[in-house]
Amino acid sequence: MNNDASERKGFFNTQWLVDNVIYVVLILLVVGIVIASPDFLSITNLLNILSQSSSRIIIALGVAGILITAGTDLSAGRMVGLAAVVSASLLQASDYAYRMYPDLPQLPLFVPILIAMVITGFLGGINGFVVAKFHVPPFIATLGSMIAIYGLTSIYFDRPPFGAQPIGGFRQSFTTFAQRGIPIGQYEIPYLVIYAIIVSVIIWVIWNKTQLGKNMYAIGGNPEAAKVSGVNVAKNLIIIYIIAGVLYGFSGVLEAGRVGSATNNTGNMYELDAIAACVVGGVSLTGGIGTVPGVITGVLIFQIINYGLAFLGVSPYIQFIVKGLIIIVAVAFDMRKHARKK
Repeated sequence: MNNDASERKGFFNTQWLVDNVIYVVLILLVVGIVIASPDFLSITNLLNILSQSSSRIIIALGVAGILITAGTDLSAGRMVGLAAVVSASLLQASDYAYRMYPDLPQLPLFVPILIAMVITGFLGGINGFVVAKFHVPPFIATLGSMIAIYGLTSIYFDRPPFGAQPIGGFRQSFTTFAQRGIPIGQYEIPYLVIYAIIVSVIIWVIWNKTQLGKNMYAIGGNPEAAKVSGVNVAKNLIIIYIIAGVLYGFSGVLEAGRVGSATNNTGNMYELDAIAACVVGGVSLTGGIGTVPGVITGVLIFQIINYGLAFLGVSPYIQFIVKGLIIIVAVAFDMRKHARKK
């Protein structure tokens, strides 16, 4: 009896370790960074990490909703870039010498933000329509849109007379919106963090307290069963892709403001970081599983590692290798857990 109990206990411990090995590895990486440079844990660095993570959290929440439906979105990063370029071109200071639209009056701050979000929401809806109505695999549908959107962004960005140079010179209200924060003592809580919290709460409510959220999980778990239960799969998929597009648009605006400029390469590869962060945070690529806190945790872990390796002066090429290995390991163990449950 005791031997059986010990064996079961050992099995469960081993199983727990196997199921959570990616977290163990990531925690060890973070611990290694802290040991190598204890200054890494300063409040300034932590606030910088939170600031950099904020727009990534918003992107990842959009991607996560699609992953939960057993889809994927490779166009997320390019939508971020398009929103960044469009909003940046409409929010330049009136006295900036290289203004894209020199005769454009100063629009209220929310107008360019809404324009960017409407554009990307529309493009997200197109992705959803192609996936839902034409049954094109999400990988292929969003791969095609990723390429097309990059072309659109580049055409818009490379306009005379100042084509192919970063769009900058933002007016003060936009800079304040994206770069400042709420003073607390000698530090500031970045507004970006506040925006990410608000978006996270809204998405949590949608996922957990609305019929759309229930349908999203049902579609990811078993689309045929969801359809039999009366769920309009196509309609729900399109709405989920639209929401994702809107989130990408808002994130693109924030990225432009945070960095202080935008180019046609803004957002490049962000979708891969988002997918990886989602998987690390417990969103299953097979669909039907995922939580908002998990997504946030995944993004924070990735940003801590990215920032930590850069803080230690590790070569960007080595950073790519580390991130690539994390993605492979995370997906491998996600698929293993899914196969075992089957």
